Amino acid sequence: MEYYNYIKSLHLIFVITWFAGLFYQPRLFIYHIEASKKSAPAKEILEKQLKIMSRRLWYIITWPSAILATIFALWLLILMPQWLFESWMLVKIGFVLMLFAYHLKTHQIFIQLQKDQINHSSSFMRIWNEGATLMLFAIVFLAVVKSAIHWVFMVLGSLGLIVFLMLAIKLYKRLREKSTQDEG
Repeated sequence: MEYYNYIKSLHLIFVITWFAGLFYQPRLFIYHIEASKKSAPAKEILEKQLKIMSRRLWYIITWPSAILATIFALWLLILMPQWLFESWMLVKIGFVLMLFAYHLKTHQIFIQLQKDQINHSSSFMRIWNEGATLMLFAIVFLAVVKSAIHWVFMVLGSLGLIVFLMLAIKLYKRLREKSTQDEG
C-alpha cells in the first residue's frame, strides 16, 4: 500500500487532463460551426486549423487521459476492493459511466465535424459544453464527501446549476447579438 498515494495522484492527474479535453473540445466545435458560416477564404483557413487543433486535443490529450484515468481507477479498486460495497462509490461509478457516454457522444460529434458534417448549432454546443461540468461536480463531491445519501441534494444542486448555466448562455447570446447589431 506504500504506492497507493502515487497511483491516486496519477489517477487524479489524468482525470484533470481528461476533463481539460472534455471542456475544450466542445469549445473548438463551437468555433468550427461558426467558421463554417464565414465566407472564403476565412472559412477554409479556420476550418482546416480547427480540425488540426481538435484532432490533436482529442487523440493526444483527451483519449489517452481517459484511458489512463480508467487504468489507475481500476488499480485503486484492486487495492481497495471494499469501496465497491460503498453506496457512494456505486453512485460515483454511475456518474463515471455517464461521463463515458458523454465522451463517446463528443467523439461522434468530433468525427462528424472532421468530415464537415455540421449537425448541431453553436447554441447547442454551448449547452453541450456544460455536460462535463455537471459530471465533474457530481464525481468530485462523491469522491470527497463519500456519501450517496446526499446524492439527492447533489442532483437538485446540479439541476439548479443547469438552470443557472442555461440562463447565462441565453444572456451571453443576447449580449453577443446586441453587440453584433451595434457594430452593424
